[in-house]
Amino acid sequence: KAPPHRPGLAKMSSAEPGRFFCTAGRGLEPFLAREVRARLGATEVDCVSGKVFFRAAAGPGELRKLRSGERLFLLLKKHSPLPVSGNKGKMLHEIKSLVIEEPKYWLDIISVWRKLCGHEGKTDDVSQENTLALKRKSEEETSTASKRQKTEQVRAIMSEECQVEAEEMCVAPERMSGQECWIESKTSSEFPSKGSGENPTVNEKLSFSFRVSCRCSGAIAKILTSQEIGRAIGIALVKQCGWRADLRDPDIEIFVHLNDIHSVVGIPIFRLPLANREYIKTAGLRSTVAWAMASLAEISAGALVLDPMCGLGTILLEAAKEWPEACYWGADISDSQLEGADGNIRTAGLTDKIELLKASVKALPLPSESFDSVISDIPFGKKFKITNDAQLLPDILQEMERVLRVGGTIVLLLSQDLRKCVDGLTKCAGSDSPEATADGDSKADPAKARSVDGSSSCLAHGGGESFLRSRHFGSLVPDGVYAVSLGKTDAFIYKCRKVSAAGNW
Repeated sequence: KAPPHRPGLAKMSSAEPGRFFCTAGRGLEPFLAREVRARLGATEVDCVSGKVFFRAAAGPGELRKLRSGERLFLLLKKHSPLPVSGNKGKMLHEIKSLVIEEPKYWLDIISVWRKLCGHEGKTDDVSQENTLALKRKSEEETSTASKRQKTEQVRAIMSEECQVEAEEMCVAPERMSGQECWIESKTSSEFPSKGSGENPTVNEKLSFSFRVSCRCSGAIAKILTSQEIGRAIGIALVKQCGWRADLRDPDIEIFVHLNDIHSVVGIPIFRLPLANREYIKTAGLRSTVAWAMASLAEISAGALVLDPMCGLGTILLEAAKEWPEACYWGADISDSQLEGADGNIRTAGLTDKIELLKASVKALPLPSESFDSVISDIPFGKKFKITNDAQLLPDILQEMERVLRVGGTIVLLLSQDLRKCVDGLTKCAGSDSPEATADGDSKADPAKARSVDGSSSCLAHGGGESFLRSRHFGSLVPDGVYAVSLGKTDAFIYKCRKVSAAGNW
């Protein structure tokens, strides 16, 4: 079902569902979809690459609790892709018509946005005078004669006061308070910046500042740049609503994303991304990926959870914040990593929830079958200067299996090569690791699960087939593989379950 052309923002109250979308790292969309359903009771959930659209009756406090998303937006428009032609002017007109509305529409938008923001950011600056100014603008624009008079005033001021330098553009919308009028002159590569006038104090008070952030990809990006689109929309908003463009510290940001899938317009609800955790002092693994891993570990009240290669402790922090009734242990061989993890734990106020110890993952000083879940980011690649990843993995997996209780889960973050190796090590007779979604659906695809290119990474590292046969972990059964992006690197979240006592290897 396609969303309506325009959400009913004027009538929406805090008790009625609003339309939102949240950006997500590649591969985390299904985790976010599951989370908005579970945490917010969201409906009309729609996953596309990099985004999840949904409807929810939620306030800012609830929305801020989302852990698997990046940036959260109030959804204004969601349309099919714009038609692409060689005529730039025609395309820009289509894009502007997608965004530009009567001032009354923006009054409704701002009203809903302010309720969702609470006291976030610069909402105190968005004063009653701003609303009154927009109302005046709306009323004045009903008169054609008034429009013509304003245009003449603007042209007069432009000719007298504007000095346009090379590659700069002068935009002179009016901001009416009695007979006052002011000018903005473009000094940015995107669109008009801060204005000036005879009475800047009054004008500043009555102005509403904004910024347009445009992302453009696919066919449309071959014709128009994001800068061209952002500039056109920004100038149109200045003229239409009488707003003041401010690239550095705007009252409101308008986000426009145009690609081959859809045309989306939204307003960020929070100034900082949801993924920026205030309780993490020193960042390690991306917090959203760490949370997604913990969400697969089936952590329950009273459970014991271990990260035997904890690094800066991001996985433990995300798990302990979300499931505080469990107890967490982190181990690492590096003093500097443990020091960083300790600083993060103290900053997060979780010293009573997380214990740290210095130990090698290959020889943990912990009792056998003592933990309900083991979650870990297995270091790999040039960053960690590890060249024999596959040879180390059997010893690491053996120790994890030893400390895990029967029925417990192991959740690992692996490179593609390590993922293939784990497939070989945990392969049981007649079964292969399933490709899964965060909603719990698994689909067996032996060829794909075994190896993307048909070869085994362990064999490529020189271990040979006999190496794999001798180190099968028969007690561990694969329970899902989830491809995720770590920026420039692709990785896999690999989940398996211990179904019998260790020793069958």
